[in-house]
Amino acid sequence: MVVRKYNDELQYLEKVNDYCWRIKKGFQPNMNVEGCFYANSHLENLMFEELKTSCNTNTAGGFLPAVKQIANVAALPGIVGQSIGLPDIHSGYGFAIGNLAAFDMNDPNAIVSPGGVGFDINCGVRLLRTNLLEKDIQPVKDKLAQSLFDHIPVGIGSKGVIPMDSTNLEEALRTGMDWSLSKGYAWPEDKDHCEENGRMMAADPSKCSQRAVQRGLPQLGTLGAGNHYAEIQVVDEIYDKNSASKMGIKEKGQVCIMIHSGSRGFGHQVATDALVEMEKAMKRDKIETNDRQLACARINSQEGQDYLKAMAAAANFAWVNRTSMTYLTRKAFSKMFNTSADDLDMHVIYDVSHNIAKEETHIVDGKEKKLLVHRKGATRAFPPDHPLIPVDYKSIGQPVLVGGTMGTCSYVLTGTECGMTETFGSTCHGAGRALSRAQSRRTLDHKEVLKRLDAMGVAIRVASPKLIMEEAPEAYKDVTDVVDTCHMAGISKKCVKLKPIVVIKG
Repeated sequence: MVVRKYNDELQYLEKVNDYCWRIKKGFQPNMNVEGCFYANSHLENLMFEELKTSCNTNTAGGFLPAVKQIANVAALPGIVGQSIGLPDIHSGYGFAIGNLAAFDMNDPNAIVSPGGVGFDINCGVRLLRTNLLEKDIQPVKDKLAQSLFDHIPVGIGSKGVIPMDSTNLEEALRTGMDWSLSKGYAWPEDKDHCEENGRMMAADPSKCSQRAVQRGLPQLGTLGAGNHYAEIQVVDEIYDKNSASKMGIKEKGQVCIMIHSGSRGFGHQVATDALVEMEKAMKRDKIETNDRQLACARINSQEGQDYLKAMAAAANFAWVNRTSMTYLTRKAFSKMFNTSADDLDMHVIYDVSHNIAKEETHIVDGKEKKLLVHRKGATRAFPPDHPLIPVDYKSIGQPVLVGGTMGTCSYVLTGTECGMTETFGSTCHGAGRALSRAQSRRTLDHKEVLKRLDAMGVAIRVASPKLIMEEAPEAYKDVTDVVDTCHMAGISKKCVKLKPIVVIKG
């Protein structure tokens, strides 16, 4: 492959407005549609610096910048609209993290790609509210941090405390949060405020390998490591009082809990198994891609359907996982404040997925089409009155939960009609990495990070010092830059800003 110089690349990039860039056909080979990415002036500088660095390495392999990954996705069979990069985008496996794309399900050549979902299937975020205020938490903050750390298993090798055997796991994979409800780990109304009501009906546990089952059995109700966390947060700003009120967020200083986790080793194994089968399918069906990490199969092929059924089972695993941790969180708070979780108003505001592929209906070129929308590091953000969002949120649009980094802040957004038109009803999912994990370990000192967090009044419990360096705020983009870009571009709307006071990490 011929590697073009940085200045040659720039001719294919065009600034559409202050918050969006177009990637023209020709930037990468065989593009079927154009690409685009959303960024303000600061974030676009990061994108161009990454692109320039890759050109200066003078190699076609190894490091592939996010902008090229967006263009490579634009070359996949059956893609419609554009390949879209959100402001938190950064390099990933196959698709960049923060890249979304939709494929026409009526096109016999259209594909599904595990690289467009990710290894942590249905990694997502759940937000709980309480009727507590920051002044209620501060006197017991350290005790509460320890209690949460004791209740929720964390770290790479953590094992869940939720009783589980192969029969129960199969039922959980098939029925998602309905299993949690039947076992008493969820409140009936929790489902109403969960994407897909906490259950993908297409799930078929028989499409998941025994290895996936073995990895998943001990891990339900565990946080895991990496960027996963449980945080006690307080409302710092309310931008949209009406929408916040609909979610039960009434005032500054109100306490919420955010849980960020996914399908753990189970989902990772489902993705790993599927990639092996899809490489075989590509040879059989003569499917070619610009990047071998974009291994894929036709949606209607046996391999494509098997993956979607296994992916749905992994998505159900993730919802049961977050539900189990909600149960453990309610127990920890109930114990600390010597009252019931119901009395503390510990209701689920919403639960969103940001690593998933879903069948959805969208308007493309003026026509209604049935699409398979891949969101990898992207959050569904449907507008007001959309039929797939909860009744009590119809007037405001779907809540979107955007997690920040340790010691910074997180946001609640709502979906918009503009987002429905421009990004298949999608927006950002988090801050997005600015430094690799290896770079973070080389350049940051975990003691300094801890000292800064302490000075900010953040109580932290973490299983590994190495993780503190990898997940330090400096390792990420500024989440406010990311959220403001989405807000100014109109693809989602700012509602609430949250700041952490307790952080639990693996």
